Amino acid sequence: MSGHSKWHNIRVKKEKVDAKRGKVFTRISKEIMLAVKESGPDPDTNFRLATIIQKAKEVNMPNANIQRAIDSASGELSGEGIEEVVYEGYGPFGVAIFIEVATDNKNRTVPEIRNIFGKYGGALGESGCVAWMFDRKGLIMIDASVAGEEEIFEIALEAGAEDIEKEGNAYRITTAFEDFYEVKKALQEKKISMESADITMIPQNEITLNKSQAQTIMKLMEFLEEHDDVQNVFANFDIPDDDG
Repeated sequence: MSGHSKWHNIRVKKEKVDAKRGKVFTRISKEIMLAVKESGPDPDTNFRLATIIQKAKEVNMPNANIQRAIDSASGELSGEGIEEVVYEGYGPFGVAIFIEVATDNKNRTVPEIRNIFGKYGGALGESGCVAWMFDRKGLIMIDASVAGEEEIFEIALEAGAEDIEKEGNAYRITTAFEDFYEVKKALQEKKISMESADITMIPQNEITLNKSQAQTIMKLMEFLEEHDDVQNVFANFDIPDDDG
């Protein structure tokens, strides 16, 4: 299993814990506000908003919270000005790290992110320094026990999936960014439950780490994830199965 997927699975588990604390609701509210500011408050014409609302419902975010975030971004409620920012840098061992942030104060967020990088052996870089190493894709993970391989392949490929791989006890489905919603919708219509379904940044190439190196980079990744303004963290490392 690749380190990217392993980190992705750790994030999925973390989000389930965060949901109990309500932290994930705050992150989703910010995502909703950014989506509305980008393309308007109508999910029928705003693909990004429709995807985020679906994600909100999957973690049982109250409809009132969803509507409040939409209204705030639409100017119907007085809300803080949330801005979408991307930070890029390198962690230990040359690992490329791409961070999506939603903040109301970049002057506060930048030094805090830089401090986390420095504390755990990394360095915040210039804009564009690692973005070229990643592709924005849709990523869907399905437990292999949910359905047969032939059924998964047929549904996903007909809906427009780019690639399907058997990875351990799960199917990993990759889609183009613009086809993600249709593939996810097709699986839902066939009652195929998904472990996770997200828009993500997939590395074009990965750096192989041993167990000790992986533990070091994980500390940096986890502390970046814990920052209140950080929405998503992506990296290009790989952990071979024999290293745990």
